[in-house]
Amino acid sequence: MDQTPMLTDVTLAEPRGFCAGVDRAIEIVERALKRFGAPIYVRHEIVHNTYVVNDLKAKGAIFIEDLADVPPGATLVFSAHGVSKGVRDEAQARGFQVFDATCPLVNKVHIEVAKLAREGYEFVMIGHKGHPEVEGTMGQLSEGIYLVEDVADVAGVQPRGDKLAVVTQTTLSVDDAAEILAAVKRRFPHVREPKKQDICYATQNRQDAVKLLAPKVDVVVVVGSPTSSNSNRLRELAERLATPAYMVEGAADLRAEWFTDRPRVGLTAGASAPEVLVQEVIARLRAFGATSVRALPGVQETVHFPLPKGLGDKSMQEVAASRS
Repeated sequence: MDQTPMLTDVTLAEPRGFCAGVDRAIEIVERALKRFGAPIYVRHEIVHNTYVVNDLKAKGAIFIEDLADVPPGATLVFSAHGVSKGVRDEAQARGFQVFDATCPLVNKVHIEVAKLAREGYEFVMIGHKGHPEVEGTMGQLSEGIYLVEDVADVAGVQPRGDKLAVVTQTTLSVDDAAEILAAVKRRFPHVREPKKQDICYATQNRQDAVKLLAPKVDVVVVVGSPTSSNSNRLRELAERLATPAYMVEGAADLRAEWFTDRPRVGLTAGASAPEVLVQEVIARLRAFGATSVRALPGVQETVHFPLPKGLGDKSMQEVAASRS
């Protein structure tokens, strides 16, 4: 049996949890289920959170990776991470009714790649191999896009021409991405950068909040699933700031020994982790002895994205209000 640690207080990062793109993606699946009935097929996990995926499965969503697993005439939703041009073309050829839950900030990168490719550019993409967002972005082109995961990879890029642009995965470590971009610019001084950085506002804000939080506490707990890129980056960032950090999917994952001689706990959540899980973690920390829970001042996010046509015209702001 766990020995109850002597916690004193819990400090909450602000902002934390769901971003506008995640809110929108979940809402698309829920509305499609209500309007067309189960099953609704979703290519890949709609967002990288086990709780969210299991909740939607219980409502009638079926998550698939191969479009061959979707029956003719079905309704299909693309996940928030986006898909390659090949997947999009295949879905159209098979005649599915498609609703695209790709985060608009990811879609912005896709549009930029397509536009600059028509102008003769090749691309360096900063991101993590195998991540569905990276596969989707790189899959906008059949050639001429080169993935770099770290500074060392930059030396291996061999573009065919002299017109080169850089794009990034939206959920990277801000600091790591800046370091890799600097290496790209040293090797290719004339590389074209995005007009506005590709790393999304929510990733930036949550990392900035951890930078504020970590020095004030003895240990950081991040609520998020192992597959969530932005959640992993939050844990890594806290550790980089010399604060022990752990990632949990829910309250059951907490371990009393993490808090031995560490009475001040910082708590945050990745952009795909719902607040209900944060509250369950807080309840568990109270059971461990925490008597004070407070939130640090932080950015108040007001971003909302519209839904695709065919799923109603209620604004995401109204949707968010109805959930509170």
